[in-house]
Amino acid sequence: MDNNKTIAIITAGGVGSRTGQDIPKQFLHINNKPLLIYTLEAFQKHPSVDAIIVSCLDGWQDVLDAYSKQFNITKLAAIVDGGETGQASIRNGLEKAKEIFDEDSVIIIHDGNRGMVSSDIISNALSVYRKNGSAVAAIPCTEAVFYSDDGITSEKDIPRDRLYRTQTPHVYSLRKLLWAHQEAEKRGITNTTASCTLMTLLGEKTFFSTGSEKNIKITTTDDIEIFKALLSAENDDWIK
Repeated sequence: MDNNKTIAIITAGGVGSRTGQDIPKQFLHINNKPLLIYTLEAFQKHPSVDAIIVSCLDGWQDVLDAYSKQFNITKLAAIVDGGETGQASIRNGLEKAKEIFDEDSVIIIHDGNRGMVSSDIISNALSVYRKNGSAVAAIPCTEAVFYSDDGITSEKDIPRDRLYRTQTPHVYSLRKLLWAHQEAEKRGITNTTASCTLMTLLGEKTFFSTGSEKNIKITTTDDIEIFKALLSAENDDWIK
């Protein structure tokens, strides 16, 4: 049996303290649906994705299981414990993927609180991965960027024409990601902010796929309002 698949690992282990809400941000209801379900639906609907693994905040696994049944997330293959860090949450997902799938399988890592990820973003990431062996969604930096030591003042700007802001999804082979996390353990690298950051520390080149300003990561209450506005805009038939 061929067990080479395309698996989405969704990280949903954060407590969401910056939103100031009583429940984790990934479980906040937006238009009567949990944020995390918007994310899972994007991968559920994508024809190239075979399975989904979620690294979930401890104590919320049963809630996620119930929601996945309610909203018909049939590709959900496993729910694993989230880690103390994003890096640990990803590794937990990878270890579960290794138990179920072949190491040549394709892994798409995505933030659980990026519910506006589009089918085009996922498809482009997979296309760039097939061509180059990795893909990281990114967008050019359009704002003026300054360097500051104290967070209050600055006398130095950073030219933006060569700066890119990374998002998720990140796409690598399962084998490559397992190697990266094994190397991280050997070298004492414990809290990288993203898989692409870890790969860079290990000397790997990053290939960019197409991101979007709409592919926002919900971190604050302002982001929730933007997300709701984007959902409303998506429903307007006149927008091309």
